Amino acid sequence: MGVSNNIVAVVNFISLLCSIPIIAAGIWLASKQDNACVHLFRWPVIILGVLLLLVSLSGFVGAVWDRPCLLATHLFAMAALVLLLITLLVFAFVVTRPDGSRAVPGRAFSEYRIEGYSGWLKDYILDHWPQIRACLSTDDVCGKLARRDAFFTADQFFQSDLSPLQSGCCKPPTLCGYNYVNPTLWINPTNAMADTDCYLWNNDQSQLCYGFFFWT
Repeated sequence: MGVSNNIVAVVNFISLLCSIPIIAAGIWLASKQDNACVHLFRWPVIILGVLLLLVSLSGFVGAVWDRPCLLATHLFAMAALVLLLITLLVFAFVVTRPDGSRAVPGRAFSEYRIEGYSGWLKDYILDHWPQIRACLSTDDVCGKLARRDAFFTADQFFQSDLSPLQSGCCKPPTLCGYNYVNPTLWINPTNAMADTDCYLWNNDQSQLCYGFFFWT
């Protein structure tokens, strides 16, 4: 077996070993029935691991036993896999480029509207809101925010650096005029509210934005 075949065999053996924990991670994610967030990623992770396993195996066997057909198949499959990953990265960049954020006067954080997302991402959120809602609820995103010690006054909260999930789900939109009590508890204003999202907000800690059909 030539030097080039040795190099190909070693590289593919390493890739083969790497595919095993990826597949194991996918199986572990699939076993977490009580966590909707990680459960969403089980099949992509398993499929990626299996594809890497098959491509690496074909390259390893072809290099060790000097099978030109297997090596040619390996090179073609590897090129296709790389092209697929590049395509997915470009697609992800394009659909997430409009992030729906908008600055709010007097606030350090941004707020988000579904109209600001790309068409594909907007449709995806609307079609999968029950799963996204379950993910947010089980991950306790807002509960963790409420338990932080940093927020004593409204001004401190308004000048905090909230993540998009915390800003979009753990509090009502600023334009609604709710009065701050704590990060997830707000007093309903007596004036007429300016947006339909204002009526969907619920101070019930099991509701919050989870009843929305879209992020605020």
